[in-house]
Amino acid sequence: MSGRLAIIAGGGGLPAALAAADPGACCIAFEGAEVTLPEDRVSRHRMERLGDLFAALRAEGVSRVVMAGAMSRPAFDPAALDVTTTGLLPHLMAAMQQGDDHLLRYVIRMFEEEGFAVVGVTDILPDLIAAPGLLAGEDPTAIARKDIARGRAILEALSPHDVGQGCVVAGGLCLGIETLQGTDALLRFVGETPAHLRREGGGVLIKRPKTGQDLRVDMPTIGPDTLRAAARAGLDGIAIAAGGVLLLDRAEILSLCRDHGLFLLADP
Repeated sequence: MSGRLAIIAGGGGLPAALAAADPGACCIAFEGAEVTLPEDRVSRHRMERLGDLFAALRAEGVSRVVMAGAMSRPAFDPAALDVTTTGLLPHLMAAMQQGDDHLLRYVIRMFEEEGFAVVGVTDILPDLIAAPGLLAGEDPTAIARKDIARGRAILEALSPHDVGQGCVVAGGLCLGIETLQGTDALLRFVGETPAHLRREGGGVLIKRPKTGQDLRVDMPTIGPDTLRAAARAGLDGIAIAAGGVLLLDRAEILSLCRDHGLFLLADP
């Protein structure tokens, strides 16, 4: 579908990359959200007034919506609710009591029922995903390959519980699982693991979408900060799902892999 794009922006560098790729896009952020876009480029809206948001998008000629960047779960002010949000609130609150995937699926459906097509980041920036293969560093050792396979199995087992998109495995032991706090918190925790609890091999961060996840929103992402945190945690490398994880600033990621001796594998 053609037509004007709206970027629903959260934190991080991804919304800015999308805005640069489509200078005519309408940039939206909810009140209180920390975004890296210039404020004169952003239109602010209240989560309690979704009816106003939908009306504003139509007035701007928007037909497509992409959601990008980290967003926190909102707190609603009952006194500020408009009629549209009042009608949606019971379903929205029920979705918020579940995992991120349930909530995002409901948000997608909410926009679609209002007549907007929800597109993925890779529809706008297809170069952000990687084809299968070794992207940087030396081939993973046999131990690292086993850790990658174990990490995949762990994430697949957790997928029905809508927990997270990453874990760290070293010498067959799971050193941590990504939860609501995110990848940086996971790697910080792993880095604090005492040496006597870690077996052979530094370990691998495995980053993959949940099984059946709608990749139009909340696609797993790694960036330069992920590489720096992995190096501080003493890992040997990172294994991502080919075609299923966004690479923010690929050139710097690959440079950091070389600098720190990390491998980066796009796992089929």
